Amino acid sequence: MLRYGLVVVASLWVVEPALSATWADALFEEFSKDFGSVPRGPTLTHTFRVVNNTRGPVNIASVRVSCGCVSAVALKGHLEPGESTHVVARMDTTRFTGLKSVTIYVQFNQPAFEEVRLWVQANGRNDFSVTPDTLAFGQLKRGGTPSASVLLAFYGNTDTQITEVKCESNYIQPRVQEVRRQDSEVTYQVSARLRSDAPVGKWYTDVWLKTNNPGMAPIRVPLTVEIESALSVNPETVTLGSIKTRSENERRVIVRGVKPFKISEVTGTSDQLLVRIDSPLAKPVHVLTIKFKAGDPGEVNRRLSVLTDLADDSKIDFRVSAQVVP
Repeated sequence: MLRYGLVVVASLWVVEPALSATWADALFEEFSKDFGSVPRGPTLTHTFRVVNNTRGPVNIASVRVSCGCVSAVALKGHLEPGESTHVVARMDTTRFTGLKSVTIYVQFNQPAFEEVRLWVQANGRNDFSVTPDTLAFGQLKRGGTPSASVLLAFYGNTDTQITEVKCESNYIQPRVQEVRRQDSEVTYQVSARLRSDAPVGKWYTDVWLKTNNPGMAPIRVPLTVEIESALSVNPETVTLGSIKTRSENERRVIVRGVKPFKISEVTGTSDQLLVRIDSPLAKPVHVLTIKFKAGDPGEVNRRLSVLTDLADDSKIDFRVSAQVVP
């Protein structure tokens, strides 16, 4: 799955290797992922994006790893110019303790043989846990400021303190609060609040925490979120099928908003393609009636835009397709 439109702050704790000069290296946006300190148990996942920026086809022949604690696969092997894919790496933290670095070898056989080396690294530890293991926001409508939280517990050292918290995305506002400090356990609540202007889409980022323990690498807490637009339309494509010339057909389209809204205009219409708005009033749901008057034979494929008075995501598009036959 792809990262979506994040404004990413360069991590102070991950140092990327210098890019090589081969054509294959130029296909990758990054070459490494350091997961930092992680509790033993969860499977860590990272995707390396590959974009064919050459003028000819590119083929990934194989992907192999230097250790069985990591698996890696290319989601798509053959790429035409402009196409992209991902090499997905999964690291099983139950299979190692301490610092572990694994190399991923991505071999190409078109347009020529070349090998690119990626690596993933993590420091598996038994002296802390994260519950649940991900800041999972789930599926949200754009415009709100929801929050999610996890509990981070340290064991065996009551002097442990979190000294810094930061996120790779400017759209996330993280914070930590000590919950308890007793016996041999210290527990913090790690929370993250989503900014209201976070972009639409399904994306991932990381929250990083530093402690006063010099022997502990920064702790990574992954974050996932899927943000839907303030407007939605159903169906997104109105398929009228085959229509005889000079005949008419009608369909209805449902437009929903996160709050009541007015539709000010529908653009993209014509003498053959008319749209009737159900009401000029503000409502959370509007019904549009699409009326198509078939003209000369041929294929019809038009995009219509619904304009509203919502402050965010005020426009949404849908398509109308038809095949006019004699």
